[in-house]
Amino acid sequence: MAVERDKAPSTQEFSGVIDRIRAVRKDLAPTAGRIADFITQHASDVIHMSVTEVAEKAGASEGSVIGFCQTIGARGFQQIKISLARDLVQPVQFIHEDLTPSDNIASVVEKVFQSDLQALQDTQKALDIAALSRAVDAIRKASRVEVFGIGSAAPIAEDMNYRLLRIGILSRASVDSHVQAIVGSLADTSTAVITISHSGSTVETLTATRLAKEAGATTIAITNFGKSPLLAHTDIVLNTLARETQFRTEAMTSRIAQLAIVDALIACLALADYERATQTIAKTFDVLSTKRV
Repeated sequence: MAVERDKAPSTQEFSGVIDRIRAVRKDLAPTAGRIADFITQHASDVIHMSVTEVAEKAGASEGSVIGFCQTIGARGFQQIKISLARDLVQPVQFIHEDLTPSDNIASVVEKVFQSDLQALQDTQKALDIAALSRAVDAIRKASRVEVFGIGSAAPIAEDMNYRLLRIGILSRASVDSHVQAIVGSLADTSTAVITISHSGSTVETLTATRLAKEAGATTIAITNFGKSPLLAHTDIVLNTLARETQFRTEAMTSRIAQLAIVDALIACLALADYERATQTIAKTFDVLSTKRV
């Protein structure tokens, strides 16, 4: 199934979504027509939606939505969203949702920090404590943990891997799509896989998670609240709730929310095996101290 990437493609190659749709509308098959009508009639909503949500609203499959996007010249649904966003919103919103060109430095700092704080508060409310508990159990039972992340999620995956190793849990982060596919296919029932993806529709991590799930691994996702293709291949979902619209050049509040969940998960794991965690932290601290002048 064709799906989308978190990372936005070039915005210089594709524009005029609504005009393109209107030009081909009369020649579209019924399913494609429903998709076209939904996008044109709800353009301002579509830029905030996942491919799964658009498919459901239009009474179509995710593959049909992607196929329609390609019919009008886009590489995929994400490029449609970027083009719509550029047409509908101020360019500054590619930088940050609430900023305006007239903001001074103090206002920028205030808005950015307030946005991050809001993401943390909203994520705390959205986080399923029972799911977090199941994730702790699954990781503790696993013989090894694999962490997947691409694009803006890659540094979060690397940080989580580092934190897991510091408390004595055998872990590895994969941020290359080929490595992810290999690792996913080689997983087994003793493997726990943690996938970090804000949109839940990043093609590389989605494919790797699906392969891991099919191989018998327990799959855990750190992803934003809402419907996405990733959920079909995930056993345990840890939701963020960040007002990331996915058409900005880089993720902002989503990474803050993801790191908060990583912090909570690591703390729960450390407390669940307190003696091992503290001993490993002390040992690794001694090792790392040799790296400091």
